[in-house]
Amino acid sequence: MSETTAKRPQGSGARSRPDETAPASDPILVVDNVRRMFGGLLAVNVEHLEVRRHTITALIGPNGAGKTTLFNLLSGFDKPDEGTWAFNGQTMTGLPAHRIARRGMVRTFQLTKALARMTVLDNMLLGAPSQRGERFVAALWRPAWHGQEQDNEQRALALLEDFGLLAKKDDLAGSLSGGQRKLLEMARALMVDPALVMLDEPMAGVNPALVQSLLDHVRALRDNGRTVLYVEHDMDVVMSISDWVVCMAEGRVIAEGPPASIGTNPVVIDAYLGREHGPRATAS
Repeated sequence: MSETTAKRPQGSGARSRPDETAPASDPILVVDNVRRMFGGLLAVNVEHLEVRRHTITALIGPNGAGKTTLFNLLSGFDKPDEGTWAFNGQTMTGLPAHRIARRGMVRTFQLTKALARMTVLDNMLLGAPSQRGERFVAALWRPAWHGQEQDNEQRALALLEDFGLLAKKDDLAGSLSGGQRKLLEMARALMVDPALVMLDEPMAGVNPALVQSLLDHVRALRDNGRTVLYVEHDMDVVMSISDWVVCMAEGRVIAEGPPASIGTNPVVIDAYLGREHGPRATAS
């Protein structure tokens, strides 16, 4: 039996359960029967998905497979037509994005959301949760929030140093390169102290000189006890840092398993390249 679980797209049979060779499951995120329609198009139809705790899980698939839409649903930026999901044993279904983030599940975006006309440090401080100075009454009395603000600033500076951006702290975020903005968004996400970090194409548009730095930071997230779920098209990246790989096509999970087995899985090859390119193709 293969260690990869797989299924065909709709009409080709059901996906089997993970077999005995799969890693012991300790899911931090469990998704069941999540569907999202856009008009007559079924964009996401995920029957079951588990993200294992303290791992780096890659979500791959061809363009239009539903990966980013699934991210939007799970992080509260869109609402499903049906389905449920739980994070750390607590249901997240129907919660808005800010409440999901407060519970420790944060995401970044393919197109970074840094506020270009604010400094790098101020962008970081926006990510700090439960700031007392944002409340109307407390804002009128500085001692109520000044100490917390100082703590947040020290935390932000420490993260900027970790991500190699400390020298840029007073620069406008709009002056950063594409790769530096990706680093800033990842660092800002950590201001929440999340248990699960969701990265939407973190390497897209990044100068090759910064790719290794980003990869090292993704690994560091796992090594520091966090869980990472990320969308990526670069298979070299997927193979180099992932513990587990989930492949989507036409809104469905069609295969999952360790990187080595996913890379040779004919179902995945068919989804990316077409059946004629797969290992089962015969010479004419």
